[in-house]
Amino acid sequence: MNHFKELRLKHGYKSQQDLASVLFVNQTAVSQWERGVTIPSPPILLKLCEMYGVTTDYLLGRTDEKKERSREKGVRIPVLGCVQAGIPIEAIEDIVDYEEIPESMAKNGEYFALQVRGDSMEPKFSEGDVVIVRKQESADDGDIAVVLVNGNEATVKKIKRRMDGIMLIPNNPSYDPMFYSNQEIATLPVAIIGRVVELRAKF
Repeated sequence: MNHFKELRLKHGYKSQQDLASVLFVNQTAVSQWERGVTIPSPPILLKLCEMYGVTTDYLLGRTDEKKERSREKGVRIPVLGCVQAGIPIEAIEDIVDYEEIPESMAKNGEYFALQVRGDSMEPKFSEGDVVIVRKQESADDGDIAVVLVNGNEATVKKIKRRMDGIMLIPNNPSYDPMFYSNQEIATLPVAIIGRVVELRAKF
């Protein structure tokens, strides 16, 4: 029998949806892991082991010996309160905190963290939550990205690409999606500065 549910509850994720939101998967996937129907993809499996501090063998129920996984050295990244156009990420002084990411993750790109403001991405992202962002200038359809519009402060939105432009989609149904034509993308401008890879909810 696997230890998915036991470890989820032990680490404060009261519902399957709580864990699913952190991992950017749906609740059905978590349910299937806990019932032994499927197992996570290798990247998610590794992330769960890092979160829980256990081996993959223990998580998957291949052993009941709760040997702690040797903790990987962490790399600190700044949590920014805001990001504005024209200011390089490394030059921003509005640092509100620091978060730690695994060294193996840090080797795969440049990362920063951003504190969520407003409620446009509720219920998945709440004001004060922190998102871990991989710095990059593009994002795929369906990705959640950090986007600068018209030189204003960065916004966190889901990306939907169209032939004639791009849509920035909020989670909160009280807010309308924002559409920008290809011309507006070039002239305003609208610029993707990173892809959200992890949510660290603040309770």
